[in-house]
Amino acid sequence: MKNLYVPNRLFAHSSFLEGMARVLDLGSTLQEYNSSKTEEEADSKALGNDWKAVGDDLRFSIKEYERESA
Repeated sequence: MKNLYVPNRLFAHSSFLEGMARVLDLGSTLQEYNSSKTEEEADSKALGNDWKAVGDDLRFSIKEYERESA
């Protein structure tokens, strides 16, 4: 089943090489976070993502219940 939501949406996901470069980045010039233009936009994205997670959990639970009761 494909998840519709994005876990840890507010945090940047770096690659292995970026992680290694951060060891040498003493001035924190490589820090990058996911951003929004306004606080309302960020809240809206986070709330939508939360509801997608709830929907995924409900779909999973319904399928499990149907599988067990069949």
